[in-house]
Amino acid sequence: MEVPVPSVFRPAHRRTTRPALRTALTVLTATALTAPLALAAPATAASADPYTATALKLTVRAGDRDCTVDADLYRPAGVDAAHPAPAVLTTNGFGGSKSDGSTAATAKAFASRGYVALAYSGLGFGKSGCPISLDDPKTDGKAASQLIDFLAGSRTADDGTRVDYVTKDRTAKGAAPDPRVGMIGGSYGGAIQMATAAVDHRVDALVPLITWNDLAYSLDPNNAGRTDGVTGPVPGAYKKEWTSGFFLIGEAQGLLNPSLDPSRLGGAGCLHFVADACRTKRLLDSGRYPADRAAEMLTYARSVSPVSYLKSVKAPTLLVQGEADTLFNLNEATATYRTLKGQGTDAKMIWQSWGHSGGMDKPAPGELDLGKGNLETSYVGRRILAWFDRYLNHRTGTDTGPAFAYYRDWAADGDTYGTADAFPTGGARTLYLSGDGTLVDSRAKVVRGSREYRNWLVPTSHSENSLAGVLGLPDRAPYDTRGTALDWTSEPVTGGPLDVAGIPRATLKVVSPRTERTQGSSDAADRLVLFAKLYDVAPDGSQTLVHRLVAPVRVPDVTRKFTVQLPGIVHRYAPGHRLRFTLAASDGAYHGNRGVKPVTVTSAPGDTGVLELPVVQGSVR
Repeated sequence: MEVPVPSVFRPAHRRTTRPALRTALTVLTATALTAPLALAAPATAASADPYTATALKLTVRAGDRDCTVDADLYRPAGVDAAHPAPAVLTTNGFGGSKSDGSTAATAKAFASRGYVALAYSGLGFGKSGCPISLDDPKTDGKAASQLIDFLAGSRTADDGTRVDYVTKDRTAKGAAPDPRVGMIGGSYGGAIQMATAAVDHRVDALVPLITWNDLAYSLDPNNAGRTDGVTGPVPGAYKKEWTSGFFLIGEAQGLLNPSLDPSRLGGAGCLHFVADACRTKRLLDSGRYPADRAAEMLTYARSVSPVSYLKSVKAPTLLVQGEADTLFNLNEATATYRTLKGQGTDAKMIWQSWGHSGGMDKPAPGELDLGKGNLETSYVGRRILAWFDRYLNHRTGTDTGPAFAYYRDWAADGDTYGTADAFPTGGARTLYLSGDGTLVDSRAKVVRGSREYRNWLVPTSHSENSLAGVLGLPDRAPYDTRGTALDWTSEPVTGGPLDVAGIPRATLKVVSPRTERTQGSSDAADRLVLFAKLYDVAPDGSQTLVHRLVAPVRVPDVTRKFTVQLPGIVHRYAPGHRLRFTLAASDGAYHGNRGVKPVTVTSAPGDTGVLELPVVQGSVR
């Protein structure tokens, strides 16, 4: 995949930066720019393009200010007022723009297939104005709604351009014109779709790829004490590498390009982020969660996240999430899917192979390839085309596929996706944590005993370097330093493979007297932090952390049992392999415990930890 580089990062500008900043940005540019997502159009000579492209500026009202949106309009050949076509609206991922190699390719791909396409630079990016507001429906969503007005022909671009060739649906007398519009994009360009659909019900179809449900969980995850989807009332463990990378990219655009639109100036000490986002970042960096500030942070992060406004989303939604994604994991798409289905919104979900943490530049054989634009020849591509055909062209006989599909890296080419009529699929396998460090299949086999670990003041476990996966760089193998983690290992798999597809769950009880003395503090940072994860142990003893995923937990109360929702996975444990469940005291990609907090885990046949695995029907029991 071509990695787009905005002008602010081109060599001509490097002489204006200090060496330290330049070094940081060289690394972080690729981090943020992998978020833009696209469906590349087939390569054609410029003279043979089956569409015309027109650059436009549109002034919109966004939040408390007016700003200019930079856009490109793609009009397919033969489309006019007498022969209208549905429209596709797309924007960039974080750090991109309308003209990067991904956003533009998305528009060209659909214009080549007969759709009117409008690609635009999101607020605060490229040459569009306004500060970065994290896809807030009240700003980004409202701005996109005004672009829909443009596609409806009810407003003009700043140069007077008017569109009269987008298919319109019938509306009640006096209602706003209703153009038939779908949206597609990934990551930052995925969440904007739901923000737009929440404030403008004229949107007819959504295809959000690898995006979030709740930024409070994405940036500061707590996998225990959930009350709504992936969310809960207590902050988690700060995902410092991902968050800092994106934040620096947002701020650096103005530092390296002083000619940016002045409407982009931010607040609360930030150059290009809205004040609430700036305050949230400062709180996360502090490592402290005073009750009032923590509540403020959670409230804000959720207000700009689908978790808070999905109830208003009525547009049919095809969710595509990556199995290799430590930024926005499968749990986020699952939470969105369950909410949409529960309220009666048409929704289906695909778990594809690649995400922010790997595979974007070189997808597995048969997977949607952004560089090749293989819509018709990839499973995910065909599903996307069918979705728009059904809901934008109103071809009611179009088969949009099963409710749930998931990529299986062990399956043969051409049959890499498992499917199900509902989520979750299959059944469950229950394992118990024994006092001798084994995972057993019945309580009767649990050995009574206790084991202890303790954290150091520096991280002693490694799951990933968040930059390495997206850049395709080598990363150290995951590890846990002896004495700072506990693990429980199963017997070898026999009688056939064990296929796990879904969201594992663990119910645990830990003992930590030092935490008991501090967890009543008004600062949530005084509570215990731990990290749960699943390894695959090969017959030779080598172990693999599945997709380098971990479940950070800020334990609600160490005197009570708590349930951990681990990241969703699709993984085959082959015959002879063992499953290992690990609790670690720290992880280098996250902020961890304040002070040293020894932890003891006890086991007895009638009272021990329980691990529940979602297994595919027919998998070995």
